[in-house]
Amino acid sequence: MTPPSTHRPLVILNAVGLTRRLLAHAPRLNALAQAGWVKSLNEVLPAVTCSAQATMLTGKLPQEHGVVGNGWYFRDTGEVRFWQQSRDLIQAPTFYDVLKQRFQSRGQSFRTAKLFWWFNQGADVAYSVTPKPYYAADGNKSFGVLGSPDGLTENLEAILGPFPFHTFWGPKAGLPATTWISMAGSQVLGEHLPDLTLMYLPHLDYEPQRHGPSGCDMAKLVNELDTATTPILEAAKRVGADVWVVSEYGHCDVTKPVAINRELRRAGYLNARSGPFGEVFNPLDSRAFAVVDHQLAHIVVRDRSAIQAVADLVAQIDGVAQVLVGDARESIGLNHPRSGEIVALSAPDAHFIYPFWLDDSEAPDYARTVDIHRKPGYDACELFFDPVLKFPMLKMGRKLIQKKLGFRTLFDVIPLDASLVKGSHGLASSDPLDRPLFIGNGPEPFSSAEGPMGSVFESVLRHFGEF
Repeated sequence: MTPPSTHRPLVILNAVGLTRRLLAHAPRLNALAQAGWVKSLNEVLPAVTCSAQATMLTGKLPQEHGVVGNGWYFRDTGEVRFWQQSRDLIQAPTFYDVLKQRFQSRGQSFRTAKLFWWFNQGADVAYSVTPKPYYAADGNKSFGVLGSPDGLTENLEAILGPFPFHTFWGPKAGLPATTWISMAGSQVLGEHLPDLTLMYLPHLDYEPQRHGPSGCDMAKLVNELDTATTPILEAAKRVGADVWVVSEYGHCDVTKPVAINRELRRAGYLNARSGPFGEVFNPLDSRAFAVVDHQLAHIVVRDRSAIQAVADLVAQIDGVAQVLVGDARESIGLNHPRSGEIVALSAPDAHFIYPFWLDDSEAPDYARTVDIHRKPGYDACELFFDPVLKFPMLKMGRKLIQKKLGFRTLFDVIPLDASLVKGSHGLASSDPLDRPLFIGNGPEPFSSAEGPMGSVFESVLRHFGEF
């Protein structure tokens, strides 16, 4: 057995949505910052979960590591896919890859625990826990978590109860998921003593999207997040681990949903056909379409002779602030084959929505459901029950009974009205107080007050004496 690392263990909490402006409402995390250090991180574009996490993990921009959003157009299969979990989608080594290789070259072990950070499947880590439902052949689905080594998730759920998947995403998304993840992290840290522990805490990503940060009691939400960190903070103290907290982005208020695909369809670029379950989007038969992700959109132009015409059309859409074509994408770090030929940025008070149908009566059946893998774009409407339903929970209960009795049923409780969404993210913040946060104890990771998001990579290597 190889000897362990002699460096202090490190726990990194990804408290998505936490900014310097909000830190005062988190007494535990603020105390950590006051006793240690506090920095700001400059957002990567798009300022969304998968791109931000991949940049922190690798120290590179999306045009280098290839994660150009939470989803993109897979050109080899002609499909838009969101929220894929394979580690191999990151086209660069992560800090835990580098550390394990360097420590092993000296005959030492290095063990990472990765809990709910993205790109978890296939990651070369010692302990892994990630959300992964089970899908039946008859279309049924059962919530669950996937982990390694064998028995880890079963043991966690035996101690903590089942992971509250319905609070991780959807109309009921809220605090219980974050609390469970924190308790799971404390169990893994206390029992297995990994050198590096990564944990994703999503609580602040829900209400600020539903109602906008100005429409939420942010002090209450941040305090709830802070309280939820108690188990992992106490476990870190018991084992002598340093604790860092990072964030991916801050939220902003929005008032204007922008449906680029509808404009492209009206102009004859996007193709869809009628079907028994609503209209079907046809990427391979479309000359151009938008893969939307909060406040950034990748415009895929399969007819390359139409690139400039499509760019001119998109630039005229109300709510579009900037259009970058080809090599111009280099200026925002998105000059990569997975990007659209055109990248559009929204106005600060706008956000992009994916609908391609022109009449809601023709909407595909998945549009009114929580279906993050089937929709060809991000859909914040999944955070709401449709307000036209008088008793949405009663309807959900009835459908759950039908499901348990073996009947096929559609959980069509999600609204199509994107004006309900009052908050978003994806752009760089204009105010430094609203930028992502980087706080912790131990030696300062860098001397300046702020740094690029990729500086997390160097900081982790430096903590373990490898930079």
